[in-house]
Amino acid sequence: MRIAIYPGSFDPLTNGHLDVIQRAAKLFDRVIVAVAVNESKQPLFTLAERVALVKKAVAHLPNVATDSFDGLLVEYVAARKAKAIVRGLRAISDFEFEFQLALMNRKLDENIETIFMMPKDTYTFLSSRIVKEIARLGGDVRSFVPAHVQVALNRKLKPKK
Repeated sequence: MRIAIYPGSFDPLTNGHLDVIQRAAKLFDRVIVAVAVNESKQPLFTLAERVALVKKAVAHLPNVATDSFDGLLVEYVAARKAKAIVRGLRAISDFEFEFQLALMNRKLDENIETIFMMPKDTYTFLSSRIVKEIARLGGDVRSFVPAHVQVALNRKLKPKK
C-alpha cells in the first residue's frame, strides 16, 4: 500500500490545502493529513480543533485519514509505514524553505521521499496566515476555506462583549 503523509499546522485548513489533499488522494492508496503540534507557533485553533476541522473537510475522501503528531516528521512517517511526504508549493518563495526541509528529511531517513504538489492556480496566493488576517478584520473568507472552517473562524474571531 502506498501511504503518504501530508503534514502541516492547518491553522486553519484552506481550500488550497484541500486541493493538495484531493490531488494526493488520487496518487496514493492512503493519505494521512497529519496536524502538527508546533510550540513555536501560536495557533488560533487548538490541536483538537484543527484536527476536527480537517477531519470534517476530508470526510468525503475514503482513502484520507486525519491524525496529529509531535516530534520529528520522519519518525512519524516511518511509524505510519508511509514512504512519502506531500508538501504543497504555492510559489517560488516556498521552494527554498521546502527544499531545505526535504533534504534534511532525506538525510534523517533516506527511505522517505518528499513529493511537491502545486495547488490550482486559483489557490496559489492562499495561506492560513492571510485567511486569519482577513477574517480578523471582518472580511469574507468563504471562497478561501470550507464552509465549516469559515463558521469556526467567525466564532473564534467574533469580538467579545
